[in-house]
Amino acid sequence: MPALSADQLMQQLQKRQFAPVYFLQGEEPYYIDLASDFIEKNVLSEADKGFNQVVLYGKDTDVPTVLGQARRFPMMAERTVVIVKEAQNLPGLDSESGATQLEAYLKNPLPSTVLVFGYKHKTLDGRKKLGKLIAEHAVLLTSDKLRDYQVPQWLQATMKQRQRPIHDDAVQLLSEYIGPDLGRLLGEIQKIELNLKPGEPIDAATVQRLVGISKDYNIFELQKALVTRDILKANRIVQHFAANPKDNPLIPNLTLLFNFFLRLLQLHTLPNPTAADWKRLGIAHAFAQKEYQQAQKVFNYQRTRDIIRLIRRADLQSKGVESGSMADGDILQELVFMILHPQVPVAAVLG
Repeated sequence: MPALSADQLMQQLQKRQFAPVYFLQGEEPYYIDLASDFIEKNVLSEADKGFNQVVLYGKDTDVPTVLGQARRFPMMAERTVVIVKEAQNLPGLDSESGATQLEAYLKNPLPSTVLVFGYKHKTLDGRKKLGKLIAEHAVLLTSDKLRDYQVPQWLQATMKQRQRPIHDDAVQLLSEYIGPDLGRLLGEIQKIELNLKPGEPIDAATVQRLVGISKDYNIFELQKALVTRDILKANRIVQHFAANPKDNPLIPNLTLLFNFFLRLLQLHTLPNPTAADWKRLGIAHAFAQKEYQQAQKVFNYQRTRDIIRLIRRADLQSKGVESGSMADGDILQELVFMILHPQVPVAAVLG
């Protein structure tokens, strides 16, 4: 059977076009849960679920038990639904014995059964027996993690489907702050929507208030302070982070700074970036493009490379490498000092 995209699969499910076997795999659990939950909630009526729907967990069952449930005929219902959650933990699934047992069922599945495997955070090896069997006989969904640059587009499409207007600055803020964790991203969207009226747009101020991003003391304001070389503001933000470490953990903030300067480095290699270049870098909005253009004037190519090396060093220090007794606040303070003072030789620090 041909592999389906998440959109294609959900369209089929919404039309009640059910297949005998689904194998949902991949690094991004969001779409695996989305399809699995839809099948669990919608294939059978509430009255039919008691006798005809079984939810199993990989670590608590085995292949013979799963297939035994799949071979049961429905009781006073049209279908039987068997869902195996966390199937990556199913003992023997990818063994020769497991593949042989599954092969017998896949080649002759019970038409009245909908069997679903949720195989999270990894994928089957398509070169091996089980991978080939699944690709040939089951509906296969591979849910890959989004790249950072794809998050704004995903967010805009999702909000359009939800019929909720969202401002460009809010898209950028959510994309940068949360990143490609779609489950968490959707959770924050739902939390925001609970506090808004139908049709009321989401703006950056609403995101800051409801997601818990301080208006004045956050990584994005620190980023702006670095670009504008506002030393006083940058130091105030760093001091706030040091005083509130639980709300401002170092490693996620280093990741956001690293991503910013990595995109800046890529821009330095594009003398005249096109709209497609900006989109590929995840900088689709005009206000964000202006910030990067300003940053290009402040940090040339070599300086940007040096800053990336400094951020990598800070990341190692946060993990205890050559940090001595430095606290996270001290690590960030030193990093910001080095970024804001280009006269300090980087080679002397990095060796």
